[in-house]
Amino acid sequence: MSDTLQLLAELAKYDTPTICNAIELFDVRPRNVGFMNDKIKACFPEMPPMVGYAVTSTFRSMSPPRTGDVYAGLSDQVVAFEKVPGPPVVVYQDLDDPLISATFGEVMCTVYKEFGARGIITSGAGRDLEQVRGIGFAAFTSGAICAHGYCHTLAVNVPVTVGGICIYPGDLIHGDLNGVTTIPPEIASEIPDCCAGLAAAEKIVLDYVRAPNPTAAGLAEARKTMQVEFTKLGQRFRKKR
Repeated sequence: MSDTLQLLAELAKYDTPTICNAIELFDVRPRNVGFMNDKIKACFPEMPPMVGYAVTSTFRSMSPPRTGDVYAGLSDQVVAFEKVPGPPVVVYQDLDDPLISATFGEVMCTVYKEFGARGIITSGAGRDLEQVRGIGFAAFTSGAICAHGYCHTLAVNVPVTVGGICIYPGDLIHGDLNGVTTIPPEIASEIPDCCAGLAAAEKIVLDYVRAPNPTAAGLAEARKTMQVEFTKLGQRFRKKR
């Protein structure tokens, strides 16, 4: 397994909130940026975490494309898959306001999956959700709409705004039923070790409150010990920067 695939496999062992907690410890960006807002929800919350590199596109469906057909952009996207360092995640910004129809369906997601994509995220809507779930393809949307209108891709590998944040081509993305976050590339390789340390620190409190007869004083002591471990983790990983 390549180093990149190994890293993604390690990142996929942790849920997205734990990834976000780890990013905070590095203090490389403000705590209120870098993750999508609650408009973007997992279509299939039972699926494991999705991790991959953004291949971005813009989308419209209110009127027909001026040239080509509705699927003309697929080939450009597949070509763009080769430009990211690992498995892609398709990220769409739907430019229509209000939304007119679905960004994706079974055909598009099947194409994406067969060319190696891990999932799709759109500020718009999806459809054929039962079929997309059936092929095991992760999807994140703002909702569902049954028709595809005049769906077409306008541009590929351009910055897009989805879920309140800007996604650039090649951004490393992690998402699960809790939401979607980007991972700063300069700390990505250290995030799995940091997540393991966070889990161990949180276990101090979890083990205490699950034991017989916990008390408020004991909880305070357990939380203090956990916080000490958090501080040590932050110092350890920031020192590497």
